[in-house]
Amino acid sequence: MEIGVLNDKRRKRHRLLGWITCILLCACESDDPDLTALYQTHQWPMTQEINGHYTQPPVIVIPGIMASELANAQGKNIWFGSNWETLFSNYQYLALDIDPDTLSPLPSPYHASGLPHSVLGFEIYGSLFDVLESIGQFQPTTPGEPLTQPQRRYYTLAYDWRYDNIDTVKALDALIEQIREDYKDPNLKVDIIAHSMGGLIARYYLRYGTVDVLDDNAFPVTQAGTDKIRRVIQLGTPNLGSVSAMLRLINGASVGFGDVPPEVLTTFPSLYQLLPHPINDWIINIQGKPLDRDLFDINIWRRFEWGIFNPKVRTRIIQKAATPAEGEAYYALLAEFFRHSLERARRFVWSLTVKVPNTRYDIIAFGGNCVPTPARILIEEIDGESVLRVNPDDIKHPIKGIHYDRLMYEPGDGAVTKPSLLARDYLNPIVERHEYSFFPLKYAFFLCNEHGSLTGNINFQDNLLNALLERRRQDMQTNTRSPSHSASTLEADKQTSSQGN
Repeated sequence: MEIGVLNDKRRKRHRLLGWITCILLCACESDDPDLTALYQTHQWPMTQEINGHYTQPPVIVIPGIMASELANAQGKNIWFGSNWETLFSNYQYLALDIDPDTLSPLPSPYHASGLPHSVLGFEIYGSLFDVLESIGQFQPTTPGEPLTQPQRRYYTLAYDWRYDNIDTVKALDALIEQIREDYKDPNLKVDIIAHSMGGLIARYYLRYGTVDVLDDNAFPVTQAGTDKIRRVIQLGTPNLGSVSAMLRLINGASVGFGDVPPEVLTTFPSLYQLLPHPINDWIINIQGKPLDRDLFDINIWRRFEWGIFNPKVRTRIIQKAATPAEGEAYYALLAEFFRHSLERARRFVWSLTVKVPNTRYDIIAFGGNCVPTPARILIEEIDGESVLRVNPDDIKHPIKGIHYDRLMYEPGDGAVTKPSLLARDYLNPIVERHEYSFFPLKYAFFLCNEHGSLTGNINFQDNLLNALLERRRQDMQTNTRSPSHSASTLEADKQTSSQGN
């Protein structure tokens, strides 16, 4: 009997050890989706033809601000150059010169040269490109290469992210037109993968095409871009702006061990266009109550002495000039450019949220919702001075019972809050969307990554491939070649071309 009891105890102990072992082994196993098994593209045709004519839409990747490489006339990268330059440069050379007559930036000696796979060992777009190529079997393609056989293609829209977003909208249209020419299809539609600010560029293009509607407060929506785009997939897009962008204009941006100072960032029109939308409560007082302040009014910046209106920054700007008079003149020009850029930015953010009647497009939005992300700044009065607080720990005289961390931070990816991603002014999903924030969301998918690492999330990549490769009935009316452009005709064109050469 004792032996029986002992054996029973042993069996129970062995079963317990077995469960523990199983749990440990399961914990060690990857829960990541098997993309190869899910998208067995090596067994499927490159363009699953319907009646012999369907073409898989080509993909365009649009990066965010500061995410395209910039090179000089000799082809040497000056943004994301050598590791040493990236870590220790002061980036003064990035400042754009300003036309005093038009208050627009003058042409730059630098040009966009590509999208980085990684920078300083940190992945940027490399993982995204890898999954498009190895799993999706999309081929990286240079515009101007004619399509001669059925093939999935993707393109990148490298652009100078310092300039006005309307300039990039026009570059996007030019790229699509070139792709249509390459495909010999004037009605071809493309798919867009838009990261961060790239999502705002895509949204503007869908609404207005290449028309600049920022000269006044009338926003005549035409949905011109819907004739050229099948699907827009956003990733970490600040659809209602970003407090992080505002803080860059105020304090500058840290890069490596150095900073891009506010007087340099002030010359970038695109950065203003990332500011929080006016429907946001972006500023609160020590009681945690919203303050009614117009972020797009230059007098607010002057009053709080933010950015170039900080006396120390102003002095630094003037002292860099050859003479005090030249310094004062440049500072006055920079301040007027600031005012002009704020007004264009105000119109830009409103142009993206006015209602679109009879909407012909929708948006898939991916983004983070796990990282505390700046959502509001706080103004604390100290000895008669209004002091900016970004971190709740910096508040000198907090009021007991007020949860400043919840007021000043919201879940997001560290740069873009979940509400901004969804173009909502409230985090609480049961609160109805603001009447002046029209956003035709198809669906949203949330990730636990910081802003810079969203592209490498395998769950994003899984759902991205599904969205790109999914065939819908309405797709049969788009990207459908005439019989003269079938695969056999393409092969014949290829043979004719080779004979001609």
